[in-house]
Amino acid sequence: MNAPVDPHDPYLRTYTEPEVTALLLELHERGRPLGLRWGSIAVSDPTIDGRLLVDFGDAPVSTLLNLLTLLRQATPG
Repeated sequence: MNAPVDPHDPYLRTYTEPEVTALLLELHERGRPLGLRWGSIAVSDPTIDGRLLVDFGDAPVSTLLNLLTLLRQATPG
């Protein structure tokens, strides 16, 4: 198992809005068969210390990446 991404990892500052949007689309696709749905999930306008937030409770991109890692492990392919 991969170590969780730390919300303060400097690499997270390199993610652009289109890249995060693509990750959100993957989250929708991988989560749907497991009953995980977020109809309003999106990249949010505010940032914290230069980091984009994901609007499902203003989570940092690290939360999205960590959730995707779990879903990828649960649903290969």
